[in-house]
Amino acid sequence: MAFDSTLKTGVSRRAVLAGVGAAGALAATSFSTPVRAQQATLRWWSPQAAPAQREAYLFQIAQFEKANPGVKVLFEPTSDEAYAQQLAAAFASGQVPNIVTHLPSFAVQDYWAAGLLEPFNDVITALGPQNFYEGANRIYEIDKGKYAGTGVGNTAANMLWVRKDLMQKASIDAIPRTWDELRNAARKMQGGGIFGAPLPYGRNSMTSLIFIGVIHQAGGQVFTPDLQVGIDTDKTLAALDWYKSMRELCPAGATNYSWGDSLTAFVSGATATGIYAGRVLANVTRQNPGIADSITCAAYPTISKDVEPWTFNDFPSVFIPKAAKDMEMTKKFAAHLFAPEGYIKQLLAAPGHVLPVLKPIAADPNYTADPIIKKFQKEVDLMAASAAGGYNLGFESAKHKPNTKGGKVVNSHVIAEMVQRVCLNNENPKTVLGETAKKIEEIMKS
Repeated sequence: MAFDSTLKTGVSRRAVLAGVGAAGALAATSFSTPVRAQQATLRWWSPQAAPAQREAYLFQIAQFEKANPGVKVLFEPTSDEAYAQQLAAAFASGQVPNIVTHLPSFAVQDYWAAGLLEPFNDVITALGPQNFYEGANRIYEIDKGKYAGTGVGNTAANMLWVRKDLMQKASIDAIPRTWDELRNAARKMQGGGIFGAPLPYGRNSMTSLIFIGVIHQAGGQVFTPDLQVGIDTDKTLAALDWYKSMRELCPAGATNYSWGDSLTAFVSGATATGIYAGRVLANVTRQNPGIADSITCAAYPTISKDVEPWTFNDFPSVFIPKAAKDMEMTKKFAAHLFAPEGYIKQLLAAPGHVLPVLKPIAADPNYTADPIIKKFQKEVDLMAASAAGGYNLGFESAKHKPNTKGGKVVNSHVIAEMVQRVCLNNENPKTVLGETAKKIEEIMKS
């Protein structure tokens, strides 16, 4: 269903996303000024550009162009690892895209703090704030009453994936709940060309982000709630010790693993466990269906049962650079990305990976009837619940202030370097941790 093409000043609330079963209750208000068909070219950037996703994006673009004659939308894929440099160049030159999607929320916080983003309030109002899951936009309200962006979806990025068939073969009765249980289970399942786990040890964002989760799974934190550096503790040392002990249970290539490598290792059957979001479901179903009936997921284990799981949700975002041209049409396109038919196609390009942020969409039969969603309903429900209570370095806990320097810390790779120095180079953990804390302090002061 195409997004309502009028959205003129003075028009009363209307169901622009109506006529889609449970999603029919979605409503919108007008933007601040009229939006008429005009000659315009909009540029859309995203690091999520797998073939099925790109196909969904092109559908959304075609629907928008049809409803807005004279408007063209260009989709331009970016890099998961290099988006910071690409956007830095765009902001510096003034040649910014109109829309950016699927970057983590802590990146949005950084750009907002630098004064580079347009407030997203108009788009949220157009979609109807009541249609979002409770608290979904809290992470984007950096300045009171102003939203830097919104979520295009939720992810539970550090779920533990397991092979039930390999567990049974190794006489493992229950999914591991603690680190010791996971290490013992991985050791029992390793052999015959299969490794225990695909943890990343490369100098990249995955290693940094996964290890931030490991710190929390040890009961620690990178920052205190008032944003003082709080990483230099015995809890982080315990996290490093455990992570180092897992290296022998990972493939040799894990030294350079990033997201795609870790995902492929589990999906291909090379590892008995995995650590990833819901893309595992679609990839296993399509690429290795022989193990599809044997996979399931759980919250990633913690140091002990006394420590609650900590789920990393990067809150895949959508935001608008302040310098974007054709701003009213840009906002209209941003709202169009959530029109049910196209949004559901986008979500189902990798079922269970990016989860809906709008309640009516999650209940829409066109979404729930997907074969993968139906087959793995238990896993999808668990990921949705885990993601809803998830955090990241821009918002480490409900007690933490928003950290607008979180993205800079991640993109500096200082945490990944700490992991490499301790786990690969066998440097003294206390020395390395102290030096890492000082580097993070310098970033916070910059």
